[in-house]
Amino acid sequence: QVQLEESGGGLVQPGGSLRLSCTASGPSFNRNAMGWFRQPPGKAREFVAHISRSGGSNAYADSVKGRFTISRDNSKNTMYLQMNNLRPGDTAVYYCRAQLGDSYDRSVYWGQGTQVTVSS
Repeated sequence: QVQLEESGGGLVQPGGSLRLSCTASGPSFNRNAMGWFRQPPGKAREFVAHISRSGGSNAYADSVKGRFTISRDNSKNTMYLQMNNLRPGDTAVYYCRAQLGDSYDRSVYWGQGTQVTVSS
């Protein structure tokens, strides 16, 4: 069983930066694939970024590519999302996602989300 908790959201002006954190309470964090999703107001949840178990491979949605950077520190059971040059369109609740890496257990877990608001 894995529990996830996001932090770092808040109100920021366009062009500003925020860093989100996601800390996992479960064991074997280094075997979990991790990612960030977001849900803008009135819209469905959408993919933002993904990072592999070792942190050596990542992927981004086209809308955030070049502005956001995903990373992880397995020694701290923590994943990060550095968000630069934020736009009003980035306003959303951001969710942490974890997927277990065992072949017999690929369960997915979600955090409760953290609000990011980009506004003048």
